[in-house]
Amino acid sequence: MAGNANNFALLLDLAKEGSSEKRRELLRQITDVFLAQSELRSENEAQIFDEIVGAVAQDLEAQVRIELSRKVADSAGPLRRIARRMAMDDIEVARPVLERSRSLTENDLIEVIQAKSQDHMMAVTMRPDIGERVSSVLVEKGEDRVLVSLLQNDSARMNRETFERVTERVENNPVLHAPFVRNANIPLDLLNTVYIRVEHDLRREIMRKFHGVSPAELEAALEASRTRLSSAYGVLPDDYSAAKQHVAAMEKAGSLKPPALVQLLREDRRTAFLIAFAQLVDVEFDLGRRLLEMKDLDALAMLCRGAGFDRGLFVTICILILGGTGGLSKTEEYGKLYEQVPVSAAQRALRFWKVRAKGVTAQAA
Repeated sequence: MAGNANNFALLLDLAKEGSSEKRRELLRQITDVFLAQSELRSENEAQIFDEIVGAVAQDLEAQVRIELSRKVADSAGPLRRIARRMAMDDIEVARPVLERSRSLTENDLIEVIQAKSQDHMMAVTMRPDIGERVSSVLVEKGEDRVLVSLLQNDSARMNRETFERVTERVENNPVLHAPFVRNANIPLDLLNTVYIRVEHDLRREIMRKFHGVSPAELEAALEASRTRLSSAYGVLPDDYSAAKQHVAAMEKAGSLKPPALVQLLREDRRTAFLIAFAQLVDVEFDLGRRLLEMKDLDALAMLCRGAGFDRGLFVTICILILGGTGGLSKTEEYGKLYEQVPVSAAQRALRFWKVRAKGVTAQAA
């Protein structure tokens, strides 16, 4: 009881003290005593400490507030008022409590994100307990560096809507590609969405994730993909109608088979090739067109491997798409590219593209 009385007396002295130097000394003395066993303090003691120390600290220089912030951040006691006040302070003061304080609620963190700087948001992304609501506001308000830091925090929880908003930003922003692909919680169908956007090494990482997925996980991801379908055709080529009629005639004659793709390319029927390719692989026309325009052999290898095209056909398609010289060396290069794609992973990835294609067809109907 005597110890509690002494602590209370020190708090009263701190509240009445006018000298900045004496306040600093009293503040350090009180915080060291109180926070040493803050979890054992009574609720009344905690409230008094929280109110008085918080009010006094705001009038002291930054270095003292930073020191106090570090102590509050590591305290197990209920110090929400002072933690909130420090979270709204300059970033050097706010950072420790934003990164570690257990006294801050989700509402406190959202208030900070709404009102303070990008540096404050960066500090929030370091927390080990980021919930869905906080993640959502960080994605809405944060710059790229904030989103990178959030994605690098695998313990941060995001709901499906937030993941989709992240994906929209990632598709056209290379800075976000690696942290997005390497985040352990990204849904498989959204990884598949960015596949053709990211570089070679990141595509390999996506393929490894597909390779290790269980049938149940794959089915759950496919179902999520069915609910998301939002792609739409761009402006169709001028010869699209004629090319579609040509491919329909091939199908009626029984000649619409994978080897026919080579003949279409040799005849320079690019649009007919794309229509036939999309139909044989069961993906959307626009996907094939983008791959052809980008000369994206990596993604093309994944689709051909998943659809069961043989190695020789893939190599020939590559040579006809790229043209130029190279002879045997190019043949070997394209063949190795094809063989590097795991069959099971390619088939899993292709299932997403098929779901996407069916959704686009339904929307166009």
